[in-house]
Amino acid sequence: MGGDWRSDLEVWLAPFLAALGHKKRARMCPAYVAGLIGPGDRKSVQPMAARADAIGYDQLHHFVAAGVWDSAPLDAALLTEADRLVGGGDAFLVIDDTAMPKKGRHSVGVAPQYASSLGKNANCQTLVSVTLASREVPVMVGLRLFLPESWTSDPERMTKAKVPADRQVALTKPEIAIAEIDRVATAGVRFGCVLADAGYGMSAPFRQALSERGLSWAVGIPGRQKVYPADVAMIFPISGHGRPRQHHIPDAKSVASETLLAGQPWKRVSWRRGTKGRLAARFAALRVRVADGPTQRIRDMGGQHLPGEEVWLVGEHRSTGERKYYLSNLPADTAIKTLAGAIKARWICEQAHQQLKEELGLDHFEGRSWTGLHRHALMTMIAYAFLQSRRLTAAGRKKKSLGTTTATKHASRQAGNRRPVRESATDAMPALQ
Repeated sequence: MGGDWRSDLEVWLAPFLAALGHKKRARMCPAYVAGLIGPGDRKSVQPMAARADAIGYDQLHHFVAAGVWDSAPLDAALLTEADRLVGGGDAFLVIDDTAMPKKGRHSVGVAPQYASSLGKNANCQTLVSVTLASREVPVMVGLRLFLPESWTSDPERMTKAKVPADRQVALTKPEIAIAEIDRVATAGVRFGCVLADAGYGMSAPFRQALSERGLSWAVGIPGRQKVYPADVAMIFPISGHGRPRQHHIPDAKSVASETLLAGQPWKRVSWRRGTKGRLAARFAALRVRVADGPTQRIRDMGGQHLPGEEVWLVGEHRSTGERKYYLSNLPADTAIKTLAGAIKARWICEQAHQQLKEELGLDHFEGRSWTGLHRHALMTMIAYAFLQSRRLTAAGRKKKSLGTTTATKHASRQAGNRRPVRESATDAMPALQ
């Protein structure tokens, strides 16, 4: 990264500092963000303060962990900048979570729990993440801590970790995600589709909440998720004996998604070009009704979920032999390539998680409080947005430069030379730092 980034940062942070509205905090914020971006393997408060000029440890620690100030204006400024960078009708809002391994039991939210990034149970903190992305460029806009039952059942423990009173309630990750989506949408951030993995997609209330808000979505599901054929009808069965039936029932049984798709035609679909060529897999897609309606006893099958919303059921067979399944409420005339592109766009958030941790120290915070953790996470997201802004600016300059050589390339082709390889603005982007 160029040596002038610190002066660029001061200019770029102006809306954030205005949102802080406090002279001393307006000095600490750039110092903290610069400490995250600058050199050094460890991005916790003490080593950052040691590398900073004229900023002491006590000042930096007080700013992030103990100072009395509201982070909401900074959150709002981040949303505005993210929308400016990558917002639009073609943008995706990606919901996921990321785990940060942690020793001990006193840091807020830490507990033995499943860590998706590690693929196993571990003692860790889990943050629900929200990423706005388009053109393969992610900008993280939300990180909210999930509190396991071992915390929500212990008010004294939460109070000691300074968990706000309105957060001392048991919330599932999908419930946290919906609250975050509402926050993003209320701020006027533009996006076209919400994406999530099966950890969220398997939740019927999560999918239904998205639809109730008029949002488009594409989510992962387990292969065992029950669905009905799209043409399932509700009938009123005639009883030959006993009391008359009082409720309509579906005229077909629900079946597992993987079973219904097994007999469908599969085709190879490519969704974009990667660093090693076209990315492709075999896909099948079928319109279905999800078995997530009200529960009702059906004949001798006991309580069954009635048909819910009509959506796309999509299956993916990867070259590794892995099989994945998805649901999406995108329109019925959506092409399978568009479905595949939306589904696969979710993976960009993993790049953001990795860079936030490895380059900006998201998981380096050593404090124990709710406030400190969330402020540190917010500072890493602001730092990340700044770096993405620089990447996009650099890519724009390169794209413009490439455009000025079009006539030269055309003349070269007319002379019989080989056609040059096409290079997009995104391909031309430098590394994060």
